[in-house]
Amino acid sequence: MDLLATAWLGTPLWLWLSFFGIVVALLALDLGVLHREDHEIGVKESLWLSAFYISLGLGFAGFVWWQLGQQAAIEYVTGFVVEKSLAMDNVFVIAMIFTYFAIPRLYQHRVLFWGILGVILLRGIMIGFGAAIVTQYAWVLYLFAAFLIVTGIQMWRNADKEYDVAGSPVLKWVRGHMRVTDGLHGNQFFVKQPDAATGRLVTWATPLFLALVMVEFVDLVFAIDSIPAIFAITTDPFIVYTSNIFAILGLRALYFALAAMVHRFHYLKYALAVLLVFIGSKIFLGDLLGLAGGKVPPSISLGVTFAILAAGVGFSLWKTKDAETTVSGGSAGG
Repeated sequence: MDLLATAWLGTPLWLWLSFFGIVVALLALDLGVLHREDHEIGVKESLWLSAFYISLGLGFAGFVWWQLGQQAAIEYVTGFVVEKSLAMDNVFVIAMIFTYFAIPRLYQHRVLFWGILGVILLRGIMIGFGAAIVTQYAWVLYLFAAFLIVTGIQMWRNADKEYDVAGSPVLKWVRGHMRVTDGLHGNQFFVKQPDAATGRLVTWATPLFLALVMVEFVDLVFAIDSIPAIFAITTDPFIVYTSNIFAILGLRALYFALAAMVHRFHYLKYALAVLLVFIGSKIFLGDLLGLAGGKVPPSISLGVTFAILAAGVGFSLWKTKDAETTVSGGSAGG
């Protein structure tokens, strides 16, 4: 019992083990029960799964409040909402990747599931590294804040630009260093096929594997934005990691609902840009205004975050309502 009570990264070990136990159980449920066989995930199933993951993520906030207090719970919810919101932008890029490689909906969940395993490991490493730096050098938070402000401004300027999958240096490198089949081979990432020169059976990667590589790479790029954003909210590694992972776990389910209506959220990226600038700015505002602890109160941060995102979603839905009517009318006429 003493071992379980031992602090690891500032939080009792048993809390970490409880969290990882929940994650493993969710992954086992997803792969072993809900999606044992490949099948197309419809919008209705996606919405139900999204509601389940969001409820679970927010329910964990109650557990955090019970064990670590009100402020930790508010910081967790703020981090969860920020990460979930930024992940929506990630969804739109993933949709472009699947379109580029012509990945059928039947196999998209397989790519997203194995992608999440890489995300859990990668973000753990990045957050652990970030926490160690912030603990040793508190001034790094100001670098994170400045980075978020610059990133938000760049996101605003590039909001209308689409992600260039074909021009990705990672994709070019993989194509140049691996044998890649011309088409898909079911749900396989690798297949055995004869080598054109020797005729011997060798391992070839499939476009499904390329899609997985690109999804992982895109998440790495997005993590560079989202992780500093959460560190600007709290430096507690447990809150940073758990809010991050709970938000990401529901990304796969959310994807199948949002991918069908990407055009309705065209203006959301502007709200995300404003959100990044706000999160970065509040680090400096806390000091300039002489606030307690040099921080904007967590409740205010959470309220402003909700307000920015609600405005972005509402404006986007309002601006694209005519496009939705046109699409519906065209479908009905066909």
